[in-house]
Amino acid sequence: MTLDTHQQKALIDLVRRAAKTEIMPRFRNLGAGSVRVKTRHDDLVTDADVASEALISKGARDILPGALIIGEEAVAADPAILGQMPETDWAVIIDPVDGTWNFANGLTMFGVILAVTYKGQTVFGLLYDPVMDDWIMASRGNGAWFCRPDAARVRLQTSGSKPYGELEGMLPLFIFPERQRERLAAQMAAQFGRLDCLKCSCHEYRMLAQGRSDFILSPKKNPWDHAAGVLITQEAGGDAVCLDGRPYAPTDHQGVFLIAHNKLSLEALREQLQWLDQ
Repeated sequence: MTLDTHQQKALIDLVRRAAKTEIMPRFRNLGAGSVRVKTRHDDLVTDADVASEALISKGARDILPGALIIGEEAVAADPAILGQMPETDWAVIIDPVDGTWNFANGLTMFGVILAVTYKGQTVFGLLYDPVMDDWIMASRGNGAWFCRPDAARVRLQTSGSKPYGELEGMLPLFIFPERQRERLAAQMAAQFGRLDCLKCSCHEYRMLAQGRSDFILSPKKNPWDHAAGVLITQEAGGDAVCLDGRPYAPTDHQGVFLIAHNKLSLEALREQLQWLDQ
């Protein structure tokens, strides 16, 4: 089961409209009180997050009547929403402004993420860049594509094989438990020449799908951050796995997991990092 092309286009148009009307007018134009703290000083929500999620949620209900809507801000207000995922057929998962810290601080590294799942399996993923008005999308079994308005879409492929020590990846060290950070930083710095963190899952997955990065390591499985990106990576030639060997699933929210450009690197990384899940 998947979405037809009309539903996919409607969701893309909906996200583009939310960016045009609710996100970009507020970029570098947030007034007093427009930025608020959620769980810690660097976990922020803005008026753009709230307005964008409201618009996309309403539109998604029209496009997929009866679907469970899982928005990041809605879950922050009511965590029980996530528990409904395993019992639902269709679900639309929304990160209305991914990279809110960047957005709130005037940096252009932010995006909108949308995923659609059917019976717990991601069937459609979208990584949208509001600044450039372009996007990467995938539907299960149909490849990953880079798209611009009024231009031919381009099929994407993850990076080719390379020696383990030459891999370049994304390491959001700040979201790992403090007790793990020192060992993890030392190990990864010793093994790899370049590690980055964009503070934006949307653009980290875009880099991976376009062959410009080789892996992402994450201790959190929030589906609004990862469901779309994992599907897109898989459709571009990569894969994802939990450190204990379980495959990634958007209904599984526990444990550290890896996403990599190919299965060989994925398993090599998992072997080196299994201690994180102990």
